[in-house]
Amino acid sequence: MDEQQLGEFLRSRRERLQPQDVGLPRGSRRRTPGLRREEVAVLAHISTEYYVRLEQARAPRPSAEVLAGLAGALRLTAAESEHLHLLAGTAALRTGLHRRDVRPSVLALVQRLPQTAAVVLSAVFEVLAHNELAAALMEDFDRAAPHRRNLARTAFLAPDGPSGPLYGVSDVAEFRLHAVAQLRAARARYPADPVVTGLVEELRAGSADFARLWQRHDVQAPPTLTKTFRHPVVGDVVVDCDALLLPDRDQHLVLYTAPAGSRSAEALAFLDAAGPAGIEVGRTG
Repeated sequence: MDEQQLGEFLRSRRERLQPQDVGLPRGSRRRTPGLRREEVAVLAHISTEYYVRLEQARAPRPSAEVLAGLAGALRLTAAESEHLHLLAGTAALRTGLHRRDVRPSVLALVQRLPQTAAVVLSAVFEVLAHNELAAALMEDFDRAAPHRRNLARTAFLAPDGPSGPLYGVSDVAEFRLHAVAQLRAARARYPADPVVTGLVEELRAGSADFARLWQRHDVQAPPTLTKTFRHPVVGDVVVDCDALLLPDRDQHLVLYTAPAGSRSAEALAFLDAAGPAGIEVGRTG
């Protein structure tokens, strides 16, 4: 049980709610944001004293029934409720290290996909595998320095990449929200993994934007359905973005495709034919 993180998470979820969100009258003379602690306690059917101790990291581990009551009182999503149970120690933790080895069948699939830029990401956004079209569209990660193979680190600490911020993508701000939420969840799943905790601390120390977003305690962000890469050779490439969870290794297979016959599909076909070496010549020529 992570008492400190549990208390901070409960407080962050309480402060984002208004009385009318949970069917209570607003009243007057509210000096703090969100719901009062006693209001959450009533909604969760627990004592105010116990709830206060939970937020102050002084309470014993709550039962599954108490956590269910808190999840309902705070209107938590499924992802937030799962995170609550992880912090409270009532859900199974991944006590080892996060997996960085990619299943051979997935590696083969990545290379066989036609007209699709594909990358495999670890639980902390490290690019573990990619195909040549992804290298031409984004970066040849096999040739990149190790610190540049992590998309979260690139998004927050290296904004001036080879094609502008994060390879010229149009939604850097949205990606940063997504990255922080996923890293917050990964931090709860792998509390003893030094790579996970080290990356979080590096980003908190190096990026004021990351530190600000980290304090929000979000563990879920809206999915990204489309993305625009502003490529230095072929111009804007608008792609559909699909992230498929590989649950056995806690990894994601991310696929970038474009509708058949579209200008972006033609751009992907050109990049696929040219390959990363040809695109590098175009970038520098």
